[in-house]
Amino acid sequence: MPQTQHVSSPVSGPAPSPASPTQADLLDFVRRTAADPALIASLPLDPEGRTWVRLDGPGGSEAWLIGWPPGTGTGWHDHAESLGAFATARGTLRENSLAVRLPASGWKTLELADGVDRDRELPAGRSRSFGRHHVHEVLNESRTEHAVSVHAYHPPLPLIRRFSRAGAMLRLEQVERPEDWQ
Repeated sequence: MPQTQHVSSPVSGPAPSPASPTQADLLDFVRRTAADPALIASLPLDPEGRTWVRLDGPGGSEAWLIGWPPGTGTGWHDHAESLGAFATARGTLRENSLAVRLPASGWKTLELADGVDRDRELPAGRSRSFGRHHVHEVLNESRTEHAVSVHAYHPPLPLIRRFSRAGAMLRLEQVERPEDWQ
C-alpha cells in the first residue's frame, strides 16, 4: 500500500436521493436559522472553547449551532459521505478548503497538487454549501469577537476524518465516529 499519493482531481460525487435534503435545502435551512436572533442569543458562549447545541435539521439531517471564541478553529477535516452547509450568524469565519476528492481509504499521507487551495471569508449573513468528501478547516481569526454559526449535514455524519497539513503534504491523523463527539 503506497504511503503517498498525488491528488489533483476536482471534487465531485454521486447525486443525493430525491427524498434526501439537497445542498440547496441545507443552505436554505442554515441561512434561515442563522437569521433567528433569539436562537443565536440563546447559545451559551465559553471564552476558551467552542460550544454547540444540536438542532433539528431538514429531512433528518444533522444540524448544529456553534459558538467560536476568538482564535479557535476546527483543524483540517472532512465529513465523509455527507453534504453540508453552514452560515455565519455573528462575527466572521474563515474557511480554508481543498478542491480535491480524497480517496475514501487506503492512504495515510497525500501530496497535494499546486492550485488546490481555496479560502473564503464568511462574515455574518454569509453562507456556503459543499458536497461529499469536502476537506476544510473553519477558523475564527478575530482576537476579540466570538463568532456563531449554523451547520447542517446529510446524511447525519457517519464519521469525520481529521488531518494535519504541512505545505503540500496532508496526513490522516484520526477518524472520529459520532459517539466521540456526542
